[in-house]
Amino acid sequence: MDHQTISQFSGIFGLIFFGILFAGVVVYALWPRNKKKFDHAARLPLEED
Repeated sequence: MDHQTISQFSGIFGLIFFGILFAGVVVYALWPRNKKKFDHAARLPLEED
């Protein structure tokens, strides 16, 4: 394996890895069970102590 082959493989692997990671974060953020937690976090700056 030469440097160019390794570079291409790592670029493709990195793209696939971060694509899957991004999809996982989006699914987690939009999952209905997490709605209450995110709604609460969105209201925190507006609440007074």
